[in-house]
Amino acid sequence: MLSYRHIYHAGNHADILKHIIVSEICKHLVKKEAPFFYLDTHAGIGQYPLDSAQAQKNKEFQSGIARLLEEDDLPEAIDSFLDIVREMNTDNQLTFYPGSPKVVDYYVRQKDKLHLCELHPNDFPVLAALFPNKRKANVVKDNGFDAVKGMLPPPQKRGFILMDPPYEVKKDYQYVVQALQEGHKRFPQGTYAIWYPVLNRKQANNLLSAVETTKIRNVLLVEMTIRDSEKERGMAGSGMIIVNPPWTLEKEANNFLPVLTKLLAEDTHADFQVNWITPE
Repeated sequence: MLSYRHIYHAGNHADILKHIIVSEICKHLVKKEAPFFYLDTHAGIGQYPLDSAQAQKNKEFQSGIARLLEEDDLPEAIDSFLDIVREMNTDNQLTFYPGSPKVVDYYVRQKDKLHLCELHPNDFPVLAALFPNKRKANVVKDNGFDAVKGMLPPPQKRGFILMDPPYEVKKDYQYVVQALQEGHKRFPQGTYAIWYPVLNRKQANNLLSAVETTKIRNVLLVEMTIRDSEKERGMAGSGMIIVNPPWTLEKEANNFLPVLTKLLAEDTHADFQVNWITPE
């Protein structure tokens, strides 16, 4: 099933949480001279035109990234991410929103390497056109979960693997944990980040329990909900499961999440958590 198109949701609260975390991980990686490898299992189209008919249908970006750009004096982690968004847009017009590949591209150096997977037949050519330089980014029409097994360990010996499936197929919850196990077995020193939606508390907790059952160590959970997850249908929030996070990430998350949650909240049940699923 390949019906999911992220363009309809670009720039919403879940994107913002995910991309702030991605930005913070990349900032940490480029502090060292050694090159790093980035694998994106579900890369989408790389960047999203917010003036498109699809993005304009629900206008989720208006209660997400547009709201943030109106704010001043934000925590450094949020502001660093907003710098990426500002650089993509001119004359104070919010026209584009970065997908994960563009967030990472903001930080990568000539010696770093990207491997971007996208299976959707309409999205793949758009992504490939955005990253035409094969020396910098290898764009493949491939199942990203298979790439975790095929591309690891990378020759660069340092790496960041983002697993961001749409979860339109319920088995994605199972596949993402299996891919984490496969990747960690081959490349235990890599940083892995799994994004997940909070559609209801039970489903999210089942995923967290499955990750805990793998016995992989050094796993940080960062989650934000903007409304009561049990009252209304749809995505009430999202989270990131990070294996081998930057040592600064827990502190940074506890600094920016209270502000982000307050700014994006839709009711009084909005909340966040920063916890260790398994310590180091």
